[in-house]
Amino acid sequence: MMFQEERRIEEELTYPLLLCERVCKVVEESESFKFECSEVGKQTDRLSQMLRTAIRLSASSPSLYEPPIRRILTEMIKTLDRALILVRKCKKRSILRRVVTITSVTDFRKVLSLLESSIGDMRWLLSIYDYSEHVGIVLSLPPIASNDPILAWMWSFIATIQMGQLLTDKIEAANELASLAHDNNRNKKIICEEGGVAPLLKLLKEGNHSQDAQIAASTALFNLANCEERVRSIVNENGVPIIVKVLGDSAMRVQIRVSSLVARMAEHDSVAQEEFARENVIRPLVTILSFETFMDNDLKIGKHSIHAIVQMSNYNYNPPRSSSSLSVSSSEGSSRGGSYSYRRERENEKPEVKLMLMTRCAEALWMLVRGSVVNSRKITETKGLLCLAKLIEKEEGELQCNCLMVIMEITAAAESNPDLRRAALKTNSPAAKAVVEQLLRVVKELTSGSMQIAAIKSIGFLARTFPARETRVIGPLVVQLSNRNQEVATEAAVSLVKFACPENFLHMEHSKAIIEFGGVPPLMRLLRGSGRTKIHSLILICHLALHAGNSEALEQARALTALEGADRLIAQQPELKDLVLKAINHLKMYHAGIHSQRPSLSYVPQI
Repeated sequence: MMFQEERRIEEELTYPLLLCERVCKVVEESESFKFECSEVGKQTDRLSQMLRTAIRLSASSPSLYEPPIRRILTEMIKTLDRALILVRKCKKRSILRRVVTITSVTDFRKVLSLLESSIGDMRWLLSIYDYSEHVGIVLSLPPIASNDPILAWMWSFIATIQMGQLLTDKIEAANELASLAHDNNRNKKIICEEGGVAPLLKLLKEGNHSQDAQIAASTALFNLANCEERVRSIVNENGVPIIVKVLGDSAMRVQIRVSSLVARMAEHDSVAQEEFARENVIRPLVTILSFETFMDNDLKIGKHSIHAIVQMSNYNYNPPRSSSSLSVSSSEGSSRGGSYSYRRERENEKPEVKLMLMTRCAEALWMLVRGSVVNSRKITETKGLLCLAKLIEKEEGELQCNCLMVIMEITAAAESNPDLRRAALKTNSPAAKAVVEQLLRVVKELTSGSMQIAAIKSIGFLARTFPARETRVIGPLVVQLSNRNQEVATEAAVSLVKFACPENFLHMEHSKAIIEFGGVPPLMRLLRGSGRTKIHSLILICHLALHAGNSEALEQARALTALEGADRLIAQQPELKDLVLKAINHLKMYHAGIHSQRPSLSYVPQI
């Protein structure tokens, strides 16, 4: 079977043609049911003529769409085999064989009906393959798809995209596939199984003179790419290099759709994420964001602005000359007419289109860096951090949120990768300073809980990079321990743990700073909470007790009493037992006189 599927389509067409000739020859030798046999011969002859036409078309077409013809031929071969067996029974035989082998008119009716269906299938097939006379998209149904009309429509649409002569027809067919893919997952699966991905990628690649064509193709691919299996089918058709090239070369409205496609593919498939990293999709995405951010004529260059930092750090993002990248530098040309015409085109576009493009590019970056050290490093290498910081500073809404999520993912990668942390996120580097400045602003000024949480997490991920004197990041986190939003307060506690835990070389200094900023009272209030809030509050109090146990703030807040009453939580989280016991013993060293009569941990009242 595998061998048959791999054979050239001309070879596939030859076998049923030979069967037709055998049937016609046996029909001539028939002795009984001559009229019925002659009808079988006539239908078979019509099929053979159609097969010869199909062979000529396949030989003259460099891009024949094969799935429907293979499916139709499979059914046709079954029908021809059945017809051959039937007419052989009508040859001259001995009396005994004729008695044993019973043939009826009903058998011929069934075979003739099957042959008529095969003729209908071939008539439909030739109508979608023959573009010598333009008839538009064929929406008639072949008998083989009478129970599943969607399949026939998809075959017609895919064939039009792959073999059609008029671009308008291809655009219409791609839009129809996009609509069908949007409806349900079954349609998505059929489109992929019936070979729809490759023609859509071809239209995306070769439709560079038509925005409508590229938008239709990218929309259809976007609607398909909502699970790992279908994203992988796009990757396996060598789709990633095509997508990256189009992203770099196309008009803004096309880039919007393509960047959304990049985001969705990276979100659902780690292999696609890796392939995009290999093709360096980060470069055109950052270039687009940089162009709209730093080439703005109204941008003010203040003494302490991020743009000024960019100037000081020799921000010079000039991608190499290639068709898959854009250039911001005036000395670099592009495949779309040079940077001057490119800049003029973008300046003339509507503001809402520019905003949508940047939002989608930021979303793509977010999905690309999520869990990826490689892509995180590529953004830092392109000075993308500065661009993201500027967008967080001046934008709002979804674009600001997406940029913040990119920063969060990069800092998360840096926390687990010392090389990335040291190379790109030293707090004395201009990029890191710009990022931290905006993270602190988000924590202190914004009211969106989700954005505050992202900024707080990012600061926590960077905890190991801050020197002891950099206490300005601790104060805002301590303030958020009193936030009315319990999730924000909890994340503040989680991030402060990263400053106060032993894995942080400066945990002693940071622990004292947390106490000095008044972190103990709100922490004690959080300890009265439940679930995750209570756990992380307890962990932070333990670290403060171990690293600054002689603090009066801990004594005044009765931290020792609270820790001794935490046995119920310890029972639920046994891994905390050693930490809590160490903290209790450490506090007792400083408060022995006050708590010497305090009962042991297992007998105190529970909090």
